Amino acid sequence: MDRRRPPRTEEGWYVLHDFRTVDWDAWRDAPEREREAAIEEGAEYLASHEAVADADAGGSATFSVLGSGADLLVLHLRPSMADLDTAERRFETTALADFTEQTDSYVSVTEVSGYMSEEYFEGEEIEDSGMARYIESRLKPEIPDAEYVSFYPMDKRREPEYNWYDLPFDERADLMSGHGDIGREYAGKVTQIITGSVGFDDHEWGVTLFADDPTQIKKLLYEMRFDPSSSRYADFGRFRFGRRFPPADLDAFLAGEPVPAEGDASGTDAGHPHGDAGDGHHHGGSSETDDEEGEDMRSALAEEGIYAGQPHGEDVHAVVVYSEADPDELAEDVDGLRGNFEHYDTHVKTAVYEPHEARDASDTSGEIASRGGNAAVASIWETESAAETASGFLSDLPGVVARAEAEEGEAVDAGSGFGTMGMFYTTKPAHRGAFVDRFETVGDLLAEMEGHRETDLLVSRDDENDMFISSQWRSREDAMEFFRSEAFRETVSFGREVLDDRPRHVFLT
Repeated sequence: MDRRRPPRTEEGWYVLHDFRTVDWDAWRDAPEREREAAIEEGAEYLASHEAVADADAGGSATFSVLGSGADLLVLHLRPSMADLDTAERRFETTALADFTEQTDSYVSVTEVSGYMSEEYFEGEEIEDSGMARYIESRLKPEIPDAEYVSFYPMDKRREPEYNWYDLPFDERADLMSGHGDIGREYAGKVTQIITGSVGFDDHEWGVTLFADDPTQIKKLLYEMRFDPSSSRYADFGRFRFGRRFPPADLDAFLAGEPVPAEGDASGTDAGHPHGDAGDGHHHGGSSETDDEEGEDMRSALAEEGIYAGQPHGEDVHAVVVYSEADPDELAEDVDGLRGNFEHYDTHVKTAVYEPHEARDASDTSGEIASRGGNAAVASIWETESAAETASGFLSDLPGVVARAEAEEGEAVDAGSGFGTMGMFYTTKPAHRGAFVDRFETVGDLLAEMEGHRETDLLVSRDDENDMFISSQWRSREDAMEFFRSEAFRETVSFGREVLDDRPRHVFLT
């Protein structure tokens, strides 16, 4: 038999799963000063590595492991194997190490293979495409903020009847594609990091799954059991399962108290890289405080007879970035991203919007005249976690800028202001002009209102009847003053006649 063609691979960051048990008898018998030193040095070690103080890039996370065989999992991703070596040995210098024993470990490296993208390995120009960003995220992944983790090693079967390595390349690629289709159905529910370990550890791959709902991990793996790539060709090692907690809760963990401690995020910093108000990003429903604010606002609008959507129910989660890049170049990059996003069932839409003055200034050739104002890229998802994942890709788009937040001379901090973001304002084609005219009339009224900063009408490049409205206010009460106005009531009534469906709103703080 001819030698089968292996898929080419690209490697990224190196990964260590460090499983440890705690000597609970020694811990209970130790003097208080020794336990305090162990907690202090252990928490410092874990915190500094989660902050990646020891390397130029990477990530670390700490998990409480359920069941036998381990109590702790410390997960490290680093750019080099030497970084992992140092991280593993440095733990042994802490006082906490005296009370632990490494009972298991797994060494591997993130990878992508030719099963996923032959173009990437052919050296084709994809640097500015969505595929290039997706590959980068696989090679240099962020550890998700999810509460639960499941890790298992696996091999491809080599038996007389079912030998993966005897299959032709195209057949293996088709099986992997079908396997991936199942995983994509869980986008926004389960996040995975796949790592290769041939020559590094006892198995060929390691799979690390993250989720906020542990049953979603079970459902995903159960469904995959029935896929031929697993049922015929996969063997699995030991599964381990854990919950993430922040290093500051190490004392609570060792005391047998609940972790994460009350008020903590699920093992994350309070600040999120996509949550800053001044980075040009806007997220619907990004925190519990935002949720309560949104619900209060929706209730207030409901009392006024105004529908305001349910971002966590029937409606959607939106991420919006603004860019000063050329709209044509921006649209080309967004097309690449959208091609990847559309693999996921939780994706609703991703589109480029331009200020309506520019969009309506089209010449006879259909090209859009640039007349100032930034374009917006809106990505709409059914789940918040999927929207936040998408935000990482959107932030890499060219020319992403922060929004102007105040008039000249007005002091504004990063968290000030109140915004409403109207999505899915889809007009009936015959009434599009009337809708734009009404917006301009209302815009003149808004310009005279105290507390109003700016309101923009943007139009999708793909569909001129798809409108996006962004309104910025000094405070919630200023916005409510407008929503209670007769002019807004007339606009709502007017919208029922000209819109194809009812508008939805996502509130922003």
